[in-house]
Amino acid sequence: MNVTGKTSLQELTQEKVSNQLADIVKEMQQTEIRFSEPLAELHDNFKLSGINLIHYLVLRSNEIREAQEYLHHVGLSSLTNSESHTQVQLINVLKWLGHTQYKSNDALCNFEIASKLCIIHAEQLLGVYPIQDRPHIMVTFSIELVQDRMLVEEMLNEGMSVARINCAHDAPEVWLSMILVLKKAIAKTGRNCKIYMDLGGPKIRIKSIASRKKSESMQLPVWEGRELVLSYADDVDKEVKKRRRGNVDTLYVEPKELLAMVKVGEHIFFDDGKFEAKVLRTQADQVAVKIVRISTKKPFLKPQKGINLPDSDLAILPLTDEDKANIPFICQHADLVGYSFVNHTADVDLLRQEITKYSIHKRPTIILKIERLSAVQNLPALLMNGMKDEALGVMIARGDLAVEIGFERLSEIQEEILWICEAAHVPVIWATQVLETLNKTGYATRSEITDAAMGVRAECVMLNKGKYIVKTIKTLGDILTRQVGHVNKKRYIMRPLGIAKAFIQPD
Repeated sequence: MNVTGKTSLQELTQEKVSNQLADIVKEMQQTEIRFSEPLAELHDNFKLSGINLIHYLVLRSNEIREAQEYLHHVGLSSLTNSESHTQVQLINVLKWLGHTQYKSNDALCNFEIASKLCIIHAEQLLGVYPIQDRPHIMVTFSIELVQDRMLVEEMLNEGMSVARINCAHDAPEVWLSMILVLKKAIAKTGRNCKIYMDLGGPKIRIKSIASRKKSESMQLPVWEGRELVLSYADDVDKEVKKRRRGNVDTLYVEPKELLAMVKVGEHIFFDDGKFEAKVLRTQADQVAVKIVRISTKKPFLKPQKGINLPDSDLAILPLTDEDKANIPFICQHADLVGYSFVNHTADVDLLRQEITKYSIHKRPTIILKIERLSAVQNLPALLMNGMKDEALGVMIARGDLAVEIGFERLSEIQEEILWICEAAHVPVIWATQVLETLNKTGYATRSEITDAAMGVRAECVMLNKGKYIVKTIKTLGDILTRQVGHVNKKRYIMRPLGIAKAFIQPD
C-alpha cells in the first residue's frame, strides 16, 4: 500500500502514470500561456526562472504521490529533486516511459541551466561563495563592535561574508560607525563582505503597562485565565486612562489602529509567543483578552515586548515613515535591504518606488522577509513581483513566522518556502536563533546543531550577535561544510501544496 492508502503499486500501470504526467505537462504549457503577461514583466535575469516557477506550481497543485511511488518502484526519477528544472525533468521521465512526441527544446530550463542560474543569482546577491557550494554566513552587528575592529577581523577570517545592521535599533550615525569599522577590517583582511540593512518595519508591541499596583507596571504578573485590557498608547490624560482601565490592568499597545483590526475569538500572542491570549470583547478604544497559555517559567509581561496577531487581517503598511526616512542612508551604504512584515505585492511596489528615488549610484537588492502567514500564502505572487528586479532574495524569518503559523508547522512551512524559492532560482537566507545557545553560552545543544545543519539548503545562514560569536561562526562553517556533501540524499514525497494551488487555481 502506498503513502495515500488508495491504490496499490500492482494496480498502477505505466500507461496510467504516463498519461497523468503527460496531462500535467500539458497543464504547464497552458498555464504558462495564461501567465504570459506577468512573465513578460520579469527582469531578463529571471525570465526562465519565472517560467520554471509556474511549471513547479502546476506540478505541486496536482496529486502525484501514487505516480511517485510507481516511478520510484521501477527505478526512475520520482520528481522529488525537480524544483529547479521541473518541466524538463517531467519530460525526461515521460521519454523513459515510452512517450516519443517530446523533442529536445533548448528554450526550456534544464538541470545545467538551472544550476547556473542558481549560482549566478546567489553570487549576484551575496557574492562569491567563500567555500564552494557552502552557504554564506551573515552576522548581526552590535554597537560594541564599533570599538573592536580586531573582533570584526576575526569574524571575517572565520567566515562571515554578510554583515547585518538592524535599523530597528540605534541611529544612522551608529550604523555609519559600524560600516566604517567593517570596511577597515575588510581592507585589513582582504575578505569580501556584503552589507545588509534590515528596515525596522511597524512596531507592533506593548508600549507600556498601567497596573493597579504601580510596582507591577514594568513587570506584570499573569496567569492562565487572567483577563487584561488592551488599549492604545497615546498622550491622553491620566483621568481618561483611569476611566478606560477600570479595575483591570491595561496593556497600552501600538500602533493604535491595531485595536480596530481584532475580532472576538481571535488569538493574540505576546513576547515571541510565550503568552497566548484570546479576544473576549472589543470596543472602540479597548479590547478585553484572556490569557489561555503561558510557555515560560517567568510569567511576567513587560513593556516593549512584541505582539503577534496571526488570526487578524492586519491592514498596516510594512513601510513606516521612519523606514522611508532611513532609505536614503540605506541606498548609499547597503548592498541588501531586508523588508519586514511584507504581505502583498503592493508592499514590494511601495519599497521599490522609495528605493528608486534615492538609488543614484547603487541600488540595494530587496530581501523579502517571510514572517507572516499572509506572506507564506502569497509567496508565489511576491516572488513574481520581486523578480522584476535584477536580483532578489528571501529570508525565512523563523521567529515571528513560528508564532504566526504555529510552532508545530514551522518545519513544514520552511521546507515549502525552500522548495518554491528553488523553483524560482531565488536565494534564501535561513534566519533566527541559529546556534543561539552556543552564541550566548559557549556550549551548543544537540538540537541546535541539527537545526544548523538544515541551513545548508539555503544560500545564507544568519547568526545573531553574541558573546561567543567567533566560535559560533567557526562552528557553523564547519557544520555547513560537512553537510554540503549530504544535502541531496533525501527523498521527499510530494503531496499537493496549498500555496501552489491557491496561485495556479484561484477561486
